[in-house]
Amino acid sequence: MGNNETKVKNMAKPEKSFKCGGCEAAVFENEIIKGGMKIPIKKVSFQKRYKSADGEWKSTGSLDVNEIPKAILVLTKAYEYISFGSSDESDSHSEE
Repeated sequence: MGNNETKVKNMAKPEKSFKCGGCEAAVFENEIIKGGMKIPIKKVSFQKRYKSADGEWKSTGSLDVNEIPKAILVLTKAYEYISFGSSDESDSHSEE
């Protein structure tokens, strides 16, 4: 691998997650190696969890109209966490 190529390391457990209803945004810190230097990169994973007709829990990125505000909320909280470094546990919302 040359100095200008980028190598991505495996993702670890999320460092923080935000939930509202079935919507969840999880913040991960990945490390890439670029030009021989290790660079931390924060990324956000989003999913909506739901129970299928056969009773199994599944994930999707598809949202009903009423879930859009919940998705916006958890993604905004993830953005604030990354941008402002919040570690306050009260930031995590759970509405089941």
